[in-house]
Amino acid sequence: MLQWLMNLWVDASGAVYEGAVQPALYAAGMMEYADRVQEWLDFALLGLVQIVVVYAVCRPLEALRPVEAVTDHKAIWTDVIYTLLARLGLLPLIAFVLLSSAERTLQGLLADTGFVAPTLETLIPALRDMPLVALLLYVVILDFGEYWRHRFQHMFGWWYALHSVHHAQRQMTFWTDDRNHLLDDAIAALWFGAVALLIGVPPVQFVLIVMLRQLAESLSHANVRLDFGRVGERVLVSPRFHRIHHGELSAGEDGRNYAVLLPVWDWIFRTGDFDRTSYPRTGDPMAPESLATGGWLRQQVDGLKELGKALRGR
Repeated sequence: MLQWLMNLWVDASGAVYEGAVQPALYAAGMMEYADRVQEWLDFALLGLVQIVVVYAVCRPLEALRPVEAVTDHKAIWTDVIYTLLARLGLLPLIAFVLLSSAERTLQGLLADTGFVAPTLETLIPALRDMPLVALLLYVVILDFGEYWRHRFQHMFGWWYALHSVHHAQRQMTFWTDDRNHLLDDAIAALWFGAVALLIGVPPVQFVLIVMLRQLAESLSHANVRLDFGRVGERVLVSPRFHRIHHGELSAGEDGRNYAVLLPVWDWIFRTGDFDRTSYPRTGDPMAPESLATGGWLRQQVDGLKELGKALRGR
């Protein structure tokens, strides 16, 4: 099934490239950029599929059981811009590709010394015959890394200065997932890509993990009154669970519920709030007003200003 989907994707991407993109490049005399443009096209089409799937899943839920009425449509449209820029560029995939080149160079140098860096499948050879089990282990390990990245975003003042762009949103919807400062996004993408390469995630599985993770994260940010029950809340992050993280009392170092996919990390490290009746107001009362209601460019500029203040110890 996975191979069939991959073949279908390759055929569809190839058809778009040969039918529209390649002729445009030829007409513009830019064929020397053909390979790079084709790589970007794969990222952009994958991002477009993600946006369509996320909208089809999350928008009906928000309409059916909203936590609050939408009053600031301008702020939500700003989040839509964030989503289009993030999903059509797919920073995690770009970082993975860039790091792959660096990793190949490093492994070549190490191979000359006789050293071969271990991966999950070299440490546990049986996983080579159990791709589904390997995929699940990759998800768990990557999610553990994401939990700590998220905690560090709140722990270090300079990092939270960037991350506050994400937390300043008072009108949270499924579009809010991609509301991040570009520098914060770049750090997160390099972190995720580096962990994936360290444990040896195959490129095909990496793409699948990124898609599933982003769908789950979009759902967790949705403006929907939804929890997964007493047991389910401890298995998978729900919109209710993550909304507590975005609550006004959870900004900065006071954050709770850092888990991205698996709440077990919050349970183990005692940072979880499993109160299933709580749907708090969201936002960061300490953030500049522009981070809540400003446009995309204004938020990027003011995010850098907040970073400068944090680095100066203010």
